[in-house]
Amino acid sequence: MSTIQEKGTISVQMENIFPLVKKALYNDKEIFLRELISNGVDAMNKFRHLTMIGEAEKSDAELAIRVDYDKDQRILSISDSGIGMTADEIKKYINEVAFSSAHEFVERYQSKEKGDSQIIGHFGLGFYSAFMVAEKVEIQTLSYQKDAKAVQWTCDGSPNFELSDGERTERGTTIKLHLFADEVEFAEEPRLQHLIRKYCDFLPYPIYLKTEQANKQEPLWNKSPNDVEEKEYLDFYQYLFPFSPEPHLWIHLNVEVPFRLKGILYFPRLTHEMDPSKGQIKLYCNNVFVSDQTEDFLPRFLATLQGGIDCPEIPLNVSRSMLQNDPYVQKVSSFIVRKVADRLKQMYTKDREKFEKTWEDIHTFIKFGVMEDEKFHDKVKDVLIFKTSQDDYVTLDQYLERNTKLDKKVYYSSGESGQQKYVDMLKAEGIDVIYLNTLIDSHFIQYLEYKNNDVKFARVDSGIDDLLVDEDKASLVDPKTNKTGEETVQDLFQRELKQEQLTVKAQALKSDEVPALIVLPEQTRRMYEMTRMMQQGQGGEELAEKMLAEHTLVLNSNHPLIQNLQNLAGKAGAEQEVHLICEHVYELAMMAHRPLNPNQMSRYVSNANKVLQLMASKL
Repeated sequence: MSTIQEKGTISVQMENIFPLVKKALYNDKEIFLRELISNGVDAMNKFRHLTMIGEAEKSDAELAIRVDYDKDQRILSISDSGIGMTADEIKKYINEVAFSSAHEFVERYQSKEKGDSQIIGHFGLGFYSAFMVAEKVEIQTLSYQKDAKAVQWTCDGSPNFELSDGERTERGTTIKLHLFADEVEFAEEPRLQHLIRKYCDFLPYPIYLKTEQANKQEPLWNKSPNDVEEKEYLDFYQYLFPFSPEPHLWIHLNVEVPFRLKGILYFPRLTHEMDPSKGQIKLYCNNVFVSDQTEDFLPRFLATLQGGIDCPEIPLNVSRSMLQNDPYVQKVSSFIVRKVADRLKQMYTKDREKFEKTWEDIHTFIKFGVMEDEKFHDKVKDVLIFKTSQDDYVTLDQYLERNTKLDKKVYYSSGESGQQKYVDMLKAEGIDVIYLNTLIDSHFIQYLEYKNNDVKFARVDSGIDDLLVDEDKASLVDPKTNKTGEETVQDLFQRELKQEQLTVKAQALKSDEVPALIVLPEQTRRMYEMTRMMQQGQGGEELAEKMLAEHTLVLNSNHPLIQNLQNLAGKAGAEQEVHLICEHVYELAMMAHRPLNPNQMSRYVSNANKVLQLMASKL
């Protein structure tokens, strides 16, 4: 039984320190293990540095952390082979809460070989996180200094402590926790293995859980990008995110100036176009895991990224609010955005084929990014590509160069099957169509028009280009009616359909495959989509549908059906057939334009049956 040398009261530099540690300083009590292991790593880094500058004798003893546990006794011990502490140092660094030994060590050796480069601790409060899970904590420690004596410190979570002779015979420190009854999970191997892997996997010293090493030690981002092969990047990705499909690309971060930052970020393969749930950036500080709740660390458009980054200047008890407001974090975020842009430009230039294959999975986030971040737009604007009706990819400038006869007009399709006829007609005239078929594209189009104010986008069904009209087949004026054939058929459909908000227009199209088309002006359709989106669930659907009531039916006067219908309209007793055909032509055009509502579909089916009956009666 050791003799008690001294009793006293812990000098607390702020009121109610233990409730603060337990309830406010950390969001999750499991991080106590991270804090204690990190302190041990600090102690070993200090010892290694002191041996390098000749202030401590070198030793063959392994620098390592050892974690031991006894569930029945509710005991958890964390031991290191670092510099240890003397009784005076315990009084100073343990009893005076919030006095940081790491800070003093840096102050003392800051001019000697960057002694702070691997110091983890910042505030001197990490040790006291142990009291979140333990009813009593003991320290057994022996300093590296010659003739030092082992010391034992004991505290039951109150401001009272006991300091006595210790039993440790080797340099270093052991923290022994007597766990609360409801915290016995922290004396179970699976739980400890998980926490070591989660928080301490990349610490530079082996961490033994009883006899087995439990950490990987070396993160791939510590290597120079020039020394890493593709297989290593893919293997490391699988280690971080097991069973995930192979990522599209990665960005290796390794910078010392103007701040220190290392990391590897991956663009994963997504299950659908907006899948930010796949994203997970693991944030580390000097290889110690800090958080994976980093939504505010990077801009929203990079929410899909996966990987890890190591930021030494971020404190271990970082909070969401600190991430949002810290100037350092904002600088790091801007740097990462720039590196992502550089990587995309590099891939576009050096491996265009791979860039195009990757584009389908990442384009939504890139488009989001250029609209959200002006600097990002400026960096990647020349590598924004679009898939065309020629089944290749072009930039906006390349599209305009290929389609000079359009005079800065860009035709696009949102991919619905009903637009294919329009695409085919434009293709037949040598006009390219680009595909913009994601939710974000309606906003992206307007942004591109804003950034390129002389360029206008038009969906293929927003109108009939003059290039598609056959001027040589313009109808002659009928001397009896003083109207062209086109005017006559326009009047016919206008009369039979009886829709005040419908405009009927007849044109001789070069293609004779389609009898009629529905066109909706570009700006009307954009207003329709915006209204649906902004007022969804607030009567927006009904308001949007009213906007679609004003549309145009384009009749192809070059199509045999329309020509024959004109002839049929002049025959006595054909009124019912003419009405039926007019309605059916309109419904087919509407059906190709967009899905019919239930009432429209019911009428279409009824008319289709009548047309079949009419055809059967002619057999």
